[in-house]
Amino acid sequence: MTVSLRGTREVRKNCQIFHLLGQLDAFSEPTFQKVILSYVKEGANQIILDLSQIDFIDSSGLGALVRIVKAIEPIKGKLQIVTNPRVTQTVKMVRLEKFLNLRNSLDEALADIS
Repeated sequence: MTVSLRGTREVRKNCQIFHLLGQLDAFSEPTFQKVILSYVKEGANQIILDLSQIDFIDSSGLGALVRIVKAIEPIKGKLQIVTNPRVTQTVKMVRLEKFLNLRNSLDEALADIS
């Protein structure tokens, strides 16, 4: 059984917030990346990915996060990731915690919006 990635989007403080649930893996990554990058191409430069309800993230999901950061940097943007212990552990295993802006809560991420 494959659990897909589901989510909702809201706008707060001129920031796109994506609340995601499920698995960010090789199966869900292409659609996830396409959706997020479509907002970046439309000019969204403050994005928060709420991954606090993610059950699993693999190298495909991490690769998508890196590509999104690289796409948003040229437009003076910022991607922040609200994490949970499982996501944090996976990110730290590949030593991306300094590259990806990990936050412990949505409130913490919103407080960092410029």
